[in-house]
Amino acid sequence: MRREYISYPQDVPVSITCANVVEYPVHWHNSIEVLYVLKGKFYVTIDSDKYELVEKDIEIINIDEAHSIYSRDKDNRILIFHIDPNFFEKYYSDIQNMFFYTNITDDNGQKGEEYDELRVFLSRITCEAVQRQDNYDEAIEDILVKILYHLINNFHYLTSEREDLKENEEQLERYHRITKYIFNNYDDNITLQDIAKKEFLSTHYLSHEIKDTTGYSFTDLLNLTRVDEALKLLLDTDKTISEISEEVGFSHTRYFNKHFKIRFKCSPTQYRKKFKVDDEALEKQKKMTEFKLSDSIEFINYYLEDYDRFNYEEKITKMYLNMAEDIGSFDKSFKEIINVGDAFELLIEDNKDILEMLQDEIGFEYARLLNVFSQDMGIFPGAKFHNWNRASDVFEFLDTLGIGALIVLDDGSFEKEEFKEALKSFLNYFSEVDLDYIDFRTFKFQFAAGMDEEYIKEISEFIVENYSLEVLEDRFSYDDSINFIYDTAYMLPFTINSMINEKKSMEILRAFDVLDKQVNLTNEVFFGYPGLINDKGIKKPSYYAYFLMNKLGDTLVAKDNGYIVTKSDNEYQILLYSYHEGIDKIDFFKNSSKFRGSKEVTEKKFSLNIVSIPSAVRITTYAINEKEGSSFNYWNDMGKPKRLSKEEKEILHKASFPRIYFKSMKKSAVFNIRTKIEGYGAVLIILKPV
Repeated sequence: MRREYISYPQDVPVSITCANVVEYPVHWHNSIEVLYVLKGKFYVTIDSDKYELVEKDIEIINIDEAHSIYSRDKDNRILIFHIDPNFFEKYYSDIQNMFFYTNITDDNGQKGEEYDELRVFLSRITCEAVQRQDNYDEAIEDILVKILYHLINNFHYLTSEREDLKENEEQLERYHRITKYIFNNYDDNITLQDIAKKEFLSTHYLSHEIKDTTGYSFTDLLNLTRVDEALKLLLDTDKTISEISEEVGFSHTRYFNKHFKIRFKCSPTQYRKKFKVDDEALEKQKKMTEFKLSDSIEFINYYLEDYDRFNYEEKITKMYLNMAEDIGSFDKSFKEIINVGDAFELLIEDNKDILEMLQDEIGFEYARLLNVFSQDMGIFPGAKFHNWNRASDVFEFLDTLGIGALIVLDDGSFEKEEFKEALKSFLNYFSEVDLDYIDFRTFKFQFAAGMDEEYIKEISEFIVENYSLEVLEDRFSYDDSINFIYDTAYMLPFTINSMINEKKSMEILRAFDVLDKQVNLTNEVFFGYPGLINDKGIKKPSYYAYFLMNKLGDTLVAKDNGYIVTKSDNEYQILLYSYHEGIDKIDFFKNSSKFRGSKEVTEKKFSLNIVSIPSAVRITTYAINEKEGSSFNYWNDMGKPKRLSKEEKEILHKASFPRIYFKSMKKSAVFNIRTKIEGYGAVLIILKPV
């Protein structure tokens, strides 16, 4: 049998052979074969075309292409890679109809960067197969995926003839459809008119474009495909010439003979007589000696010098992202409400500065305020007159920021009637007094949990019926206990996961930490409060959860555990975070820097293959994790100072910033981006077309 069946190792989808080849007669197989010459000179015949390969040359033999190899150099060496197309099909569904070409006809045709990169990939796969270290199979698969997209982007059979097609994705897809249709239907009576009708093109234009793109006229391309397939039937079956002629689509045997002679310089009968042999004779014709794969390393050392393998111990998460997808809108409801805490806190300038910064960088719709009716705000139980000046200052400040007021009603130390009178005074004052800087109609109310239900119903109806203001149905409950986890990098992925997947309310978080009634403080920096920003104005990891999510677009492209992909008018955004099952159910362990239920998270690596971006891109990456951007972890490394010097405070302010780096990538059919998350953290990648 000339058709060979490749056996792959159980753990990897590639078979690699280091061999000395004197002669290997015509054969074919359902694999993508890559020849990499280590030493000597080889001659490769593919169908009827003959090529010469010298040291470092690479040739790609596509699925089911008939080919032979021979060499006059007795001391030659060649690496033969057989890649399972079923593996590639997981990442590129049309691989069976894809053809790759290398340039082995022009002098110095393989001196380009794309060839060196392919040599590096092949060398690394060989290295992995030889060393077989931990997770070598995953490393090989990762490199194979890189090879796949490197081949698509640089060795595509259509762009080998038409470089301009790389810049025209629509045209490239069209000609791929056309050639695919020809290759898959050559045995039918297909015509140029049939294809032109399918593609809504004129036959004259299509004829010209096929010739310009493939180098052949439509008729020549069709007949060429037929005789190439006929070759396999001549060598591997006992069918008659007329049967083969009919099977491959020729209307008459004489046409088959004519085109076969043009292609192979002899008739089908002569070709069969010369080359068809039984299996035993075929095996005797094969003159190939296999060597240990490790023997090839000395020939490829140059391409392994910079290969510092990170991935022996960790798995690479491979993701395929099609930016043309649109699966709905991304709900940014996390921006609806920011918890401020006591209204009095917004009379303090430092807190006002923090909220202003939060509004500039994130942009919340409402600020939830507690204890508007309190002695701190100048409102006293039983008073006959209530002074709302402090409340006015708070609402005026919120208005300048464009934030509405969500007021939590809690009778607290008031008697029910006293509280009701205070509420009436509040509503009358802000509805009647002419205050240009406060829009009373935007006020919303919410009741604290624990209040009497009948009393809540009575007051709620009073507000709605008399002032037409909105009262939220859900009750607000706030836990003001200390929990050291609030300060840690863990809160970054936890908050993102909870917000995006709507698994857990984040009402526990506040805009900023405050020194209120706690008497058990151990330091003045991090004391387990749920603020996004601490009392020193230092941003905590939870702040960056909002910061990163706010940069996401409004259109949802993809979402699953640990990632979300969005797009906007002129940007694409990918947010990755260190997710694991149960991250939203961890049992917080009070008054401890440890927390029960935690899962050790180490470095996690990603390989992102991104398609359907129509131009070159500028990439901005934000990385935040336990080493970068976590002020708490940096404070730990400083020795947990109880009080901060001026210099230490400045250092922590700077340490709270994420790592930001930039990169540009040329236009490509497939963009490949590699990144990683260390420990608990997140990475936001923004791609902006240029």
